[in-house]
Order: sequence, then structure tokens, then C-alpha cells
Amino acid sequence: MHTRRLSLPSRCPRALALGSLAALAVSLASTTARAQASVSTIDSGDTAFMLVASALVLLMTPGLALFYGGMVRKKNVVATFMYSFYALALVTVQWVVFGYSLCFGRTHWGLIGGFDYAMLNNVGVEPRGTVPHLAFMAFQLKFAIITPALISGAFAERMRFSAYALFTLLWTTLVYDPVAHWTWGEGGWLAKLGVLDFAGGTVVHWTAGLSALVTAIYIGKRLGFGREHFVPHNLIMTVTGGGLLWFGWFGFNAGSALAAGQSAALAFVTTHVAAGTAALAWSVAESRHRGKPTLLGLVSGLVAGLVAITPAAGFVTPAASMVIGLVAGVLCYGSVLLKEKLGYDDALDAWGIHGVGGMIGALLVGVFARKSLNPAGADGWLAGNPMLLAKQALGLLAAGLWAVVVTLVLLKVVDKLVGLRVSEEDEQEGLDMTQHGEVGYHG
Repeated sequence: MHTRRLSLPSRCPRALALGSLAALAVSLASTTARAQASVSTIDSGDTAFMLVASALVLLMTPGLALFYGGMVRKKNVVATFMYSFYALALVTVQWVVFGYSLCFGRTHWGLIGGFDYAMLNNVGVEPRGTVPHLAFMAFQLKFAIITPALISGAFAERMRFSAYALFTLLWTTLVYDPVAHWTWGEGGWLAKLGVLDFAGGTVVHWTAGLSALVTAIYIGKRLGFGREHFVPHNLIMTVTGGGLLWFGWFGFNAGSALAAGQSAALAFVTTHVAAGTAALAWSVAESRHRGKPTLLGLVSGLVAGLVAITPAAGFVTPAASMVIGLVAGVLCYGSVLLKEKLGYDDALDAWGIHGVGGMIGALLVGVFARKSLNPAGADGWLAGNPMLLAKQALGLLAAGLWAVVVTLVLLKVVDKLVGLRVSEEDEQEGLDMTQHGEVGYHG
């Protein structure tokens, strides 16, 4: 059998065509691979986890309204609720317009972000870590909302609402946003120094607690403070709010891992253990001091434990979280008693629980942190690195000084512009009617 062999000229076009097709296929495959690689950086599980965590943190602000609202007299319950719910609206708008950009925009000297993300420009479905940028932004927003609302516990029952609204806008912009950038922003100077704050012990609770103390002293005591016995008008409301705070705090702390993984699981467990331990410690301390435990004391203790574990949740063992809860329960109870001796009117114990609890947690990170638990962390004193405790103390000092000085300036400015405190007549009648023209209860 004879076979006809193709001459070279007849084979060349086919070879060239096949080569071109092969090159095109390789190019398409490479393009597809690059596209798939880009898409694959967003993990659907992490995204779902972060959206749920954001919703849990959002729930904490209505929970705070219940927690604080039950502790005031019934003539001020609407005004107290208004503080938390107004923050939900006001800080949301501030965050979209420029707040998020100041916190997480490109750093300027490690002190503040720019306006890269103003009006959420350049914030879309592109990845930030393993979640869409919008999901990260929304999660951080919930922290910005609840922080100034925490301060309201110090001046409850005596601040003008117009003053509260202006103070909250200015404080969020000039205190929360810079300190959040220092600690969590890319290039923030405390972050570069190695200060650890897993979920907001310094950024949220320490700054809010100190500002609460300054505000309580500046605005003065409630009428009758020291002579009358102020008791919660609805203890069950407060306990319900405390339960919602405990529930939402799992999003606050576990969500701060920014992914559904080992750090989130660790933070979830340490959060629960610290809260339970602190609640028990507060109750025991109260029993020894007053002769019997109270339900208000129990729920106050669990919130103190939640506050204290917040900066440490993803860096310490569950056993260490028990120690943190124990210390927080006892010391926060003591700090609440201290206001009676020193005579300042921190109405709902914003300083005693959030300020002192945040300080305790931030310092104990420097003692108990272990890098083996979280590569993004560092070893603390017990793991052979006492320098971390020094860094934590420096972070507290820097953030605290900034919060105190700026808060004092803002109070003077707001007092000059609109007046901070209601009149004696309005305070006696109650802020619900005088500030909002409505009441929480009829009959």
C-alpha cells in the first residue's frame, strides 16, 4: 500500500492554525484562572458568617436601650431609649459620608484615614480579606454605633437631647474615628507598635467609659443624688437587655475574627466563659458586701465580663478568660461602689463597667496572650514577653488622654452652643415629656 506524504508547504498552514488555536486556548485558560482566583478570594461561608455577626452586633444597641432604659425612672425611659436608637440613625449617616473613610482609609502619618472611602466611594463587592468590602464596612459600622450610645449611661436623666445629638456626632468623628484608625486601620500607629485589641476593649469600652466619666463630672449630679435612692423602674427590662447584649456579643467578639475559623471559635468560647465567671464573681462579692446577691448585680457582672474579654477574646485560652472574668467581676463591682464615696453621678455605671472593664481586659491581654493561639497576636508576659504589657499600657494611655481631652473640649463647645443640661423644672418633670413630648407608659 502506498501512502501519499504531505509536502512541507501543505503542512505549514495546518500547523500554524493548530498552534494559534492552542495559544488562544492557553490565553483563555489563563484569563479564566485569573478571574477564578479573584473570585475565590471571597469565601461564601466567611461572608455569611460576617453578615450574621453584623446583625448580632446591631442587636446590641436595642439591647443597650433596654438595659439602660430599665434602670432609669419611668419618666425618663423614652429619653433613654432615644439615646441608643438615635445613635443607630445618626452614626450610620456619619459613617457612610466620611466616618468609615476616616477609620479605614489610607493612613496619614498613622493618625487618621483620608477621604478615599467618603460616601463609600471605592467600597463595593471587591474582596477585603475573604469577604466583600461592603460586608467588612457594615460590620465595623455597628461598633461605631454602639460606642457613643454607651456614654449615655453616665448622663442619663439630665442632658438636653439637642446637646446629645451634637455631642454624639462630634465625639464619633473626633474620638472614635481616630482611635479606631490608630488601632485597627492599616498603618495606624498603635497597630504598628503592636498594641492588641481583638474587638474593642480600648477602641470602644475604654474611650467610651472615660468619656462617660468626664461627662458625668462635667454635667453634674442629678437632682436628689445622694439624698434619694434611685432604683430601676423596670428590672425585668434591664435583665432582658442584658440577655440581648450577651447574645449579640458573640457577633461582637467572634465576628472580629473576620472569618469563620479557629479564631472565631476561640473568641466565641472565651466570651461566654468570661461573662459567666464575671457574673458569678460579682454576685459573690455583692453577697459578702451587702449580705445578699441581686439580679441587677448578676446582669451587671456578666456585662463587665463581656467588656473585659473583648480585647482578649481571640488571643487567650478559655482558662485565662476565666481569670479575666473573675478580675473584672470583682473590680468592676468595686468601681461601682467607689462613685458613692467620691460623689460623682455615673448614673448607669458606664465608667464603672465599660471604662474599668475595658482597661482590665486590655492590660490582661499583655499577660495572657499566646501567639500559638492566633498568629496575628503576640505572646504576653506569661509566655515570656513582658513588653506586650507595656505596649498595652501605652495604648490605654494614648487613647485615654485623647478621649479625655477631646471630650472635655467638646462638652465646653456643646454647652456654649446649645446648653448641656435641662432646667431643674424639666428634670423634675422628666425628659420624656420635656424633650420628646411623649411618655413610655400611660395610666
